[in-house]
Amino acid sequence: MTESLKGGCAFVDGRYVPLAQAGVPVMDYGFLRSDATYDVVHVWDGAFFRLDDHLDRFERNVAALRMQSPYGRAEMRDILIACVAKSGLRDAYVEMIMTRGVLPLGTRDPRRATNRFTAFAAPFVSYASAEQKSRGFQVVIARSVQRIAPEAVDPTVKNYHWADLTKGLFEAYDRGADTVILTDGSGAVVEGPGFNVFCIENGTVATPDRGGLDGITRRTALEIAAELGIPTRVERVSVERFLNADEAFLTSTAGGILPITRIDERILGNGAPGPVTTRMMDRYMAWHRDGRFATRIDYA
Repeated sequence: MTESLKGGCAFVDGRYVPLAQAGVPVMDYGFLRSDATYDVVHVWDGAFFRLDDHLDRFERNVAALRMQSPYGRAEMRDILIACVAKSGLRDAYVEMIMTRGVLPLGTRDPRRATNRFTAFAAPFVSYASAEQKSRGFQVVIARSVQRIAPEAVDPTVKNYHWADLTKGLFEAYDRGADTVILTDGSGAVVEGPGFNVFCIENGTVATPDRGGLDGITRRTALEIAAELGIPTRVERVSVERFLNADEAFLTSTAGGILPITRIDERILGNGAPGPVTTRMMDRYMAWHRDGRFATRIDYA
């Protein structure tokens, strides 16, 4: 392992560099215009979780933005693994990014750009603190902003259009909450900053069917519910319905399945993570331990 790469490694312009030295040209349209897509996969105890599912989504999103990767799938996979192996990190946050690239001077024609692939492995930092995992998240439904309409920016193509999410976060902090859930403007909840949302009513798990990312952890939660024999629905979830749920949780690659115990001023259940949510959280960790979706990393 290269000493300077310990604790964080990036792949930039065909070479591996310390994370602190990684960067993109200021003229890259990924930086100038947020013209980019990305994906994030986590490493837990020396193994990627659902690496190929994340690569599948990344390739779909690159194609959706009419970009072309300078590397094939196998090469990208090897680059991600190498970033982790060279960093020595056993628990890591691994991101792959495709930007539009730098356009020749004198044109704004995106077809003339050379698309740019960058990747990095950084120390894993959970979306939730130990306290939040124990007591559950306190969330608010945004009043000041709604999510960008999917007809304008497709949320299933992972992107950096976060102005609405960031404004919602400030509202959440101003209202004394941990985070925020945005709506679609028609009275339905969609998603929050970096996470999908679920509610549980009479033992049935429901999650919004549009307006949010098709999260890999969201998919995992639905598969876990099926394994546990818990009914699921993917459909419109109104704000009123979400507020009156028996339980609720959020899902994120950076946190897994995380309980919600307060929505606005309403305390869910007895103010602690509910029984269905707890079963699913436990099974989520069991799936990590049993290795069914693991890609082991050779650190030698």
